Amino acid sequence: MIKRLTLTLLVLFIVTTSYASSLPRHYPVPGGIAVIELGSHRPDKVTFKKRKVLVTLSDKKWYAVVGIPLSSKAGKHKLIVTHQKQQKQIKFTVNKKQYQTQHLEIKNKRKVNPYAKDMDRIIKEKKIIGSALKAWTEAHDVSFTFELPVQGRFSSPFGLRRFFNGQARRPHSGLDIAAPEGTPILAPAEGTIINTGDYFFNGNTVFIDHGQGLITMYCHLNRISVKAGDTVKQGDSIGQVGMTGRVTGPHLHWSVSLNNARVEPKLFLAKKYQNGLQLKQEE
Repeated sequence: MIKRLTLTLLVLFIVTTSYASSLPRHYPVPGGIAVIELGSHRPDKVTFKKRKVLVTLSDKKWYAVVGIPLSSKAGKHKLIVTHQKQQKQIKFTVNKKQYQTQHLEIKNKRKVNPYAKDMDRIIKEKKIIGSALKAWTEAHDVSFTFELPVQGRFSSPFGLRRFFNGQARRPHSGLDIAAPEGTPILAPAEGTIINTGDYFFNGNTVFIDHGQGLITMYCHLNRISVKAGDTVKQGDSIGQVGMTGRVTGPHLHWSVSLNNARVEPKLFLAKKYQNGLQLKQEE
């Protein structure tokens, strides 16, 4: 009887600790992350802007880890928390964030103003990419401790307001890391490859599903070394740096998507990479 009780307690300990995780940084700005305490009971569902939100256990408390879209306005926002068929709202504040502007000259003008025949391809690819970025897989334990996927210089930060050949485009939804062609790209955390492909703007691309709506995307690869369905661990090779798609030189475009919102990848890296990500009074 004592042995059985001891074994039961051991199993419960293992299950409980397997849910525990270190939380990502709370940085509630457009393109940032809000980490919201939910209490000691796991909710049945948490949503933000009608999108399901990742929840995780840390120090015996449950938290919502919310991706805030770049298009979000500063001010009060709310989560909808459902537990045992009861709903409640949790309000939180999104602070202002002013991103810099970048002007780029693209030699291949077709990548700025696509031909009519290109648009059919672009529209089809947009649906495929969008489906991958909003994928949801239930996972008990999601890692927020990422390693840098490639060694190189941060050439274009996240959130830049971009102009290609003088024409305004959407804000930069990832982090560009400049590196020579052929430089290995490594999975920053464990996950499952949910899609790969060659796309008009993104070039050769890989998507990794880390669970509960946390998706990472890797673009402009020279070579892809994984396929859909593969399981990867942190540090596994997924491909090589290239310059396919719309580029000005060899680099990796790395995006992190959380509840289908593109967020600052540096928030998942060690603090030494988070220079300049301060919440100032004026923000």
